[in-house]
Parts: sequence; C-alpha cells; structure tokens
Amino acid sequence: MADERGTVVIGAGPAGLTAAYELLRRGAPVRVFEADEVVGGISRTVERDGWRFDIGGHRFFTKVPRVEEFWHEVLPDEDFLLRPRMSRIYYRGALYDYPLNATNALRNLGLREAALCMGSYARARLRPPKDQSHFEGWVSARFGWRLYSIFFKTYTEKVWGMPADQLQADWAAQRIKNLSLAKAVRNAVLPKRNRKDVTSLIEEFQYPKLGPGMMWERCAEEVRRRGGRVDTGTWVTAVHRDPEHRRAVAVTVNGAGGQRTEPAEHVVSSMPISELVAALRPAAPPEVLAAAADLRYRDFLTVALVVPEEFSFPDNWIYVHDPAVKVGRIQNFGSWSPHLVKDGRTCLGLEYFVFEDDETWRTPDADLIAAATAELERLGLVRPGVVEAGYVVRMPKAYPVYDERYQHNVDVIREWLAREVPNVHPVGRNGMHRYNNQDHSMLTAMLTAENIACGTRHDVWSVNVEQDYHEESAGGDGRGAGDSRHGTGRDAPIMPAPPLGVAGTAGATAASGPDGSAGSDGDGRARKAPVEQPAQIRLG
Repeated sequence: MADERGTVVIGAGPAGLTAAYELLRRGAPVRVFEADEVVGGISRTVERDGWRFDIGGHRFFTKVPRVEEFWHEVLPDEDFLLRPRMSRIYYRGALYDYPLNATNALRNLGLREAALCMGSYARARLRPPKDQSHFEGWVSARFGWRLYSIFFKTYTEKVWGMPADQLQADWAAQRIKNLSLAKAVRNAVLPKRNRKDVTSLIEEFQYPKLGPGMMWERCAEEVRRRGGRVDTGTWVTAVHRDPEHRRAVAVTVNGAGGQRTEPAEHVVSSMPISELVAALRPAAPPEVLAAAADLRYRDFLTVALVVPEEFSFPDNWIYVHDPAVKVGRIQNFGSWSPHLVKDGRTCLGLEYFVFEDDETWRTPDADLIAAATAELERLGLVRPGVVEAGYVVRMPKAYPVYDERYQHNVDVIREWLAREVPNVHPVGRNGMHRYNNQDHSMLTAMLTAENIACGTRHDVWSVNVEQDYHEESAGGDGRGAGDSRHGTGRDAPIMPAPPLGVAGTAGATAASGPDGSAGSDGDGRARKAPVEQPAQIRLG
C-alpha cells in the first residue's frame, strides 16, 4: 500500500482516470493533474454552443470483462445507447457499403470493373508481387492491384501522410490478418449478425448518449467523491527523482495557484513518454534523452459543420477515398447519438490527418471552415450554401508514430525507467508509445493500480490487443498473454524514420477503417497545448 504521500497521476484521459479510480477503490490516496481544462484526453467530448463533438469517433466495444464492468459501474445502463455500426466508402461519387455488400459493390463498380477486379485478384494469387515487405505489395498480393487501389491506397496515404509503398507490411499483416477477400465475399453473400470475429465487422456497439466525454467527466466526479483530487489546467513540468535510492519523490506542477511541488510515492504517467523523460530531474543520461527526442507524433483536426437534418446520413462515418479532396473521413454526429445535435439539424465532422505546424494546422479557422465546406459540396454530400455554422477542434500529439526506430527508442527508455525510477509507471497510448485502444489503455492502468496498491507484479507491457480484442476473449481477469515488447496495441505501420537529428513527422491518426488504419482512443497530455480553438464562424 502506498504511504501518505500517495500516487500522482499525470493526465486525466482514460488511462489516468482509470488508474485513479482503481487506486481509490483499494484505499490508496491519489492526485490527478491534467494540463487541459477538460478531462478525457482524446476521448473527450467537445461542446460548442450546445453542439457536442466526438474527437475521432469512439465505439465502446471490448472483450475485456473488467473494462466492460468498469464502464457500467461509472455510467448507469440508461446512459448508454446501443448503436448500429454503419460505415461506407466514398469512391468516384458512389458510396460502397462496408463491410462489403455484393449487390451494392457490383452496382457501383459495374460488371466490367467488377470483372477486372476479380481478374486482378486472380493474377495476384497466381503471380504475387515479389516485394511484399511494404503495405502496397502485401495488400496487393492478397486483394489484387485494382481492389487495393480502390479500397486501400488513397485513404491509407491520407492517413499516414506518405506513399503506401513506404509503409512496412508488418502492420498490415497484423491489422488486416482476419479479413481476406474470400471472407469478405462470404460475409457479403451469407451475412451473419453480430460478427465479432473480425474487428472490422463488428455490427453494433455501446455509446454514452452525450458522447465519450460523459464517461470521463463522470469518472472524474467519482474520483473526487471518493477523496481523490483531479486538478485541470495544471500541468506537470518536472518529475523529481532521487538517484541514490532510485525512486521518483515529487513532481512540480503549474496551475492556477502558480508553481508548486507535490510529493509522490508513485507516479502514474499517461503523458507522452518522450515528455516524461524530458521532465525528469536530475536529467536522464544523453542516450535516454536522445531516444525520447527521436519519438514522434501525429496530429489531428476536425472541422464540424452544421447542416439541415435532410443532409444527415445513417453512417457513423464515411471514408473518403477521393484524392481530389484532403478530408479523410466524415462523421455524422447525429448518427452516433441524437443527443449530440439539435432538432432539425445535424453536424458533420470532417477529419483531417495532419502534422502539428504544417500548412493545414496553421490555416486560420475561418479558412478551414470555408475549405471544408467546399469539399463537402464537391463530394455532393450537401447542396451549396446550406452550411450554417462551423467549428474547428485541433488535437496536437494525438497519436504515436511507429517509425523504424521507435521500438529501439522505447526499449531504451523502458529499461532505464525500470532500473532508475521503478516507481514511475507509464500507462496508456502515449504514455507507453503504444497504439492501444481505449479499453486496453484502461487495462494497463488497472494492472498498474494493482501493482501499486496490492504489490502484484503484472507486466503491464504484455497487455495484448491482438489476443484480447481481435480474436479470443480474454480470461476473467482481462489479462492477455503475449510478447511484452511487441504485444500491446493495435499496431501502426512501421515507416522510414527521418535521419537522426532532422526534425520531421510522419505517423498515425484517428482512423479505423477498411484499410486497417488504427483506432482513435487515447489519453490526456501533461503540458499546456492549444487543443481546441474556440472560434466559431457563421456562414451565409
């Protein structure tokens, strides 16, 4: 059991708040510090003028029993909606059902193009590409070039910001391994309800009626009610360690009351692991600092446009496979929950996959809203002149980049932290630089809380999304087996890293679609950042 100093939790996203809740459940004192003014991290719900926006789209689906129980312990059943999963692919002016529907696909492609696709598939099976080390070669070998170019190439390159033949195949093999063309056709011809053997084919999911932020707002309230502290607008600037005793002993925070030092028996960190290393005092050795500085992140922004309800669509989101527009995915917030929108109107969220400080990121809100409106009209999803209002939400450092050096960098950091500050516990997506979904971020926090409060020795790095999420349900304790170095998270593709010492970004995003791009759940950051731009522009 922790002493009276208790545990400091950095970040009030799913992992941070779960850790705090679980520690308090076991009688361990806890303080949570969140840099932003709202909780939830990337799983927050942003509210503007009565409209509520989900950042990236969060389906509440898990095969980890203890996570499921946690959700329903925090929120009563009546606060959940059971929503149908519906997504489609926009390609050449037509909408393709996803998962594949044979009638719809044939109607949109036409018999000639469908025949060419099947011929391309047959050629790929007879003479597969020689080089399958990259995403393009690997997918083409399994689906044929024509299907790859229609349903994988353009969207994937938007998501990752680089040519698909530079994305390594390891990620594709993991992410798409359960979905073959034969299985897709079989599912199209002989549909079966509640298909959960393939992640992409889940047909329904739970969703808090006021958005995912409702879960974490309520969780923060519960943490406070149980005696814990949750301080927002308060970011950690230093983690102090005692090199002689090899322990973290305190953190320095900046907030409304100024700067202060808080003692800590343990530190649970969901801040980006690179920032955690940079915050250590005394500083980590040069090789650890270099590994942290070499980790990179992908950023994300949403342009939310208010339109009349007649321009609603039943999909949760539409994947845009049109290279003529920059938007990668379009959410219909009204399809997630009617409580997110207003009567007679809906709100469409156009998602852009960006790097912080690139041209799109720097574009003023009014220009972004105008450009997004033009793209929505160009795609034919609304008539010209019907957009009534627009909002821009930016999310910096949203997702970790898995370049060819990231694993080495993470290993260097992990080994040093475990040896020199074993009472510092990285959890969650950015905290571990692992592409965890919300449920597995939560599981890392649950196991960490047990290690702190009960003296258990769970290997948090062995939480395995491939075993627990995609395939078989986990055992009753929700722990999965697996390689503790590689087994966690819905992997992002391994991409070429820039030369050492050269700034650059390429990486992950908030998409989960037919190309196998990764999901969009995450945790709070620990330093002040311009997460949301409050400007709101009226059009017409």
